This record gives sequence, structure tokens and C-alpha cells, in this order.
Amino acid sequence: MSQTQQFATFHLAGLFLGVDVLKVQEVIRYQTMTRVPIAPSMIEGLINLRGQIITAIDLRRRFELPDRPEGQLPMNVVIRADDGAVSFLVDEIGDVVEIDDESYESVPETLTGTARELICGVYKLSDRLLLILDTERASNLPAAYSRPTVKN
Repeated sequence: MSQTQQFATFHLAGLFLGVDVLKVQEVIRYQTMTRVPIAPSMIEGLINLRGQIITAIDLRRRFELPDRPEGQLPMNVVIRADDGAVSFLVDEIGDVVEIDDESYESVPETLTGTARELICGVYKLSDRLLLILDTERASNLPAAYSRPTVKN
């Protein structure tokens, strides 16, 4: 008997992505954000979620995709990460889907760049592919964005 897994799904610039449902804290509408000076462009800002300050990462920028069309507000997928909660800004929320492990495939060798770094697997569905987001990698900033050290 094969195993199944549940994924919370969302859309991002035509991509159909999912994260393990157990990593999702909540899904909320767009929240007003406080910009962070000199933060990388993928950091949209900080949100106050019932007293918890959460960094909001724009997944379009994290994947190096074009910006969202003018006037289209993103949704927040709040994820539990090792070092606290983080919000991923996505275009549209999908459903929770339960998928048989037999439809899983590893990331193809032909996938390169940022997408290869952030996608940890693919599930073949009847009408499309579900790309599984590596939430830990997506919430960590690339080395190019690490803060420089100041020498005295």
C-alpha cells in the first residue's frame, strides 16, 4: 500500500507550487508591511501577525521572476521555519491536495539556477505538475545577500 502526503498549494507566475501542509501556520490576505531599509529586494517587509513580527519574502523575486502586475495584491502563506515563522508572498492560494507518493519524481537535471535550488521535488498530477518548494532554502537568503562584516 502506497503512502500519501498533503500539500498546501499556491500559484506563482504560472507555476503551481506546494508545501507540506504541516509546515503551514496559516494563510492570510495581504497585510500592510513595514519596509526594511537596505534589505534585499526579495524582502517585501515585515508584518505584525497578532504581535509576532514576521519577515515577508516575495517568492516572485526569490525565484527571479517578473514582478506582480500593478494592482494585484499577493497573499501570505505563513510557514513555520527552523528560526521562526516567515511569510511567502504568492499570487493566489490553491487547495490542500493529497497525493500518492508513487507520483513523486526528483528534480530533473535540466532544471537549473534558482529554481533548482528552491524546488525539492515534483509530483505528476493528472493535468499538471506540482513543484514542491523547499521552505528552508526559500526562507534563507542567498550568500550574495549575506550581510558584510565590518572591520575596525
